Amino acid sequence: MEHRNEAALEFLGSRRSHPPKLLKAPAPGRDEILRLLELAARVPDHGKLEPWRFIVLGRETLDGLAPLLRAQALSLGQDEAAADKAASALASPVIVAVVSSPVESPKVPQWEQFLSAGAVCLGLVNAALASGWGAAWLTGLVALDQDFGRAHLGLGAEERIVGMVHIGSRGDTPPERPRPDVTARTTWL
Repeated sequence: MEHRNEAALEFLGSRRSHPPKLLKAPAPGRDEILRLLELAARVPDHGKLEPWRFIVLGRETLDGLAPLLRAQALSLGQDEAAADKAASALASPVIVAVVSSPVESPKVPQWEQFLSAGAVCLGLVNAALASGWGAAWLTGLVALDQDFGRAHLGLGAEERIVGMVHIGSRGDTPPERPRPDVTARTTWL
């Protein structure tokens, strides 16, 4: 094939998320994060609606949110250990919240716009990994508790966090994990 990109195929064949507990400082700076966001925004977006946005959470903001998230977990009836775990999920050097921000459209349903925001999450992880950073796409209580997002991240009534993309310097390389048997999960018609 004329347009085959072996380097990209090699990257996709070996890409591996880096769990947040393995990420360390420093994080990418503002200019590099903006470049990663530009790359992440190159996703399917039928109607050119841009039905997503980014909230970049730096270390100082994350330190301020952690006790609030812990308190929220406790208020939802979680035990101390679960509340501590929720708060510790904000320990990464930088986190980008990818927000689904649907746009009214007679042609593009909201579920498709939500999928576009999910594609942004994977694009951001891949852009960060290809740039040499460690990265992972998670959700957790910040993404699942819409009240927390509205109160502390300024989410609108129709918005929701699709993913919290953790980015930092790579620590230890995570072990390879078993991959799906695509043959068993594929139907040919």
